[in-house]
Amino acid sequence: MLKIVLLDGGTIGKVNNFKLIAKLGDLEIFDATEPDQVVERCSGKDVVIVNKVEMDARVMKQLPDLRLICVAATGVNNVDLNFAKNNGIEVKNVSGYSTDSVAQLTFTMLLYLVNKPYYYDHYVKSGAYSRSGSFTHHGEPYWELKGKRMGIIGLGTIGRQVARIAESFGMEVVFYSTTGRNNHISYKRFDLDDLLKSSDVVAIHAPLNNSTRDLITYEKIKLMRPCAILLNLGRGGIINEKDLAKALNDNLIGAAGLDVLEHEPIKPDSPLLKLYDREKILITPHMAWASRESRELLVEKIARNIEMFQRDLTN
Repeated sequence: MLKIVLLDGGTIGKVNNFKLIAKLGDLEIFDATEPDQVVERCSGKDVVIVNKVEMDARVMKQLPDLRLICVAATGVNNVDLNFAKNNGIEVKNVSGYSTDSVAQLTFTMLLYLVNKPYYYDHYVKSGAYSRSGSFTHHGEPYWELKGKRMGIIGLGTIGRQVARIAESFGMEVVFYSTTGRNNHISYKRFDLDDLLKSSDVVAIHAPLNNSTRDLITYEKIKLMRPCAILLNLGRGGIINEKDLAKALNDNLIGAAGLDVLEHEPIKPDSPLLKLYDREKILITPHMAWASRESRELLVEKIARNIEMFQRDLTN
């Protein structure tokens, strides 16, 4: 029987299908694991499941029984892949589990920033509506998505789903390929500057790498329309956060929504928490991926990876 350990189960939270992994071996789950606890908790295990815990060469050298690392995410930057490959340790990730969840939060953010329901809800609950004498109120004007342009940075699986939803609102979709290789028959491909200049909404759904780090700076934001909304649901570090804070304080764009940040959790002295107008930014704690359904699908796909590994062992 395989000996399996999940080092940071708290990042997945409570789901009902951990039994899919438990039936494949002896499963031990830790809510969180500090760096100095990794070796001890992985000792004697055949399979290690991690989300953000680092599995570097120093750690793996001390784990002679380790045969499989399952990353509970798409990115595998927390694993030393070269060491694993050279020492016969398989590494399997999971993709395509959070597409609908991230796309849904993308439009939750967009509609929140465009329609300003927080303002109108407060207007009613404060009693101002009752005292107004009018059946309606126009204190915070908003605009329709129909006929507007959405520029998507990174037209992968999530980006394409966002594009489809944008079209259902009557938006025009254009995109920028961060690799320079992606083309799509249904959407026009723009260079970055033209996309920023012409889009009413810019949504980032790209990975963080050498070509995307600090892709959006103050100078790039200056190209955008004054009413434009900038959304990042890709990775922190793609937008320079100091530059974004300055741009929002300078009223260069209408608003921004972030689910990912350079440092997670956010540092208490982050300039994003000290804007002149706090309503110009919406920040969520890297939870766009984490619908109940996506977390259950994540566990299901981890179980499938372990099952395939187990099958290969017996063949």
